[in-house]
Amino acid sequence: MNPETMFDIRGLRVVVTGGGGVLCGAMARGLATLGAHVAVVDLIEEKAQAVADDIVAAGGETFAVACDATVPDSISALRDAVLARWGTVDALVNGAGGNHPKATTTPEMPFFALAPDAFRQVFDTNFFGTLLASQAFGEVMARQGRGAIVNIASMNAIRPLTRIPAYSSAKAAVANLTQWLAVYMAQEYSPDIRVNAIAPGFFLTEQTRYLHIDPQTGAYTARGQQIVAHTPAGRMGSPDELLSTLVWLICPGSSFVTGIVVPVDGGFSAYSGV
Repeated sequence: MNPETMFDIRGLRVVVTGGGGVLCGAMARGLATLGAHVAVVDLIEEKAQAVADDIVAAGGETFAVACDATVPDSISALRDAVLARWGTVDALVNGAGGNHPKATTTPEMPFFALAPDAFRQVFDTNFFGTLLASQAFGEVMARQGRGAIVNIASMNAIRPLTRIPAYSSAKAAVANLTQWLAVYMAQEYSPDIRVNAIAPGFFLTEQTRYLHIDPQTGAYTARGQQIVAHTPAGRMGSPDELLSTLVWLICPGSSFVTGIVVPVDGGFSAYSGV
């Protein structure tokens, strides 16, 4: 393998679900800056288009697609739109996800009273969104005998956190599916189809800000302070710090890497607290 091109992703056609969000929006912009062609996908069309507009303004190749990742017909329409535009796909980033306040325990809302519908919504967005997109685009990759799927799991999949049982459970399911699908695609179709996941640690997003930042003062909440105290890096992550790991997982240089979940967490998973 040529060391000069092993990290080259120029011209790769990449679908990013959840691309209108903070983390995946940064990934989409970063991929495009490095020369990838990016389909920015989000439930809210305006958010996807805003990211696509940024990419176009920077000279990148992109288009925005509105899609509900939890609805099979919507995912099928997304796949058809991508194939109509590009004829194929090289990589899929399953980033659609998030928590729900009503699936979060509080002193006023014990686990026993959590709404099943809220719990189910978290699973639909995180797990079934990943499953459906992997089926749709994985079938394309199976036909062409190559491709890369990168799921966005979470540190919660490895070390379940307090207060967010639905999110932790759903992301654990994403991590498990990642490993299962990596074996399945390699054995049944082609070893050139790779499936991996990134497990972000603590990054400030729209879904988690209410847990970590006091809206009145802008300072860390008690929970936010506890997180930073248990993160050897001494801070929460910046969205662009996920890009290098994503590039590695879809580039030619990771051709022998499949079935892994990579923590990007500032050392949180390595720290015992003492």
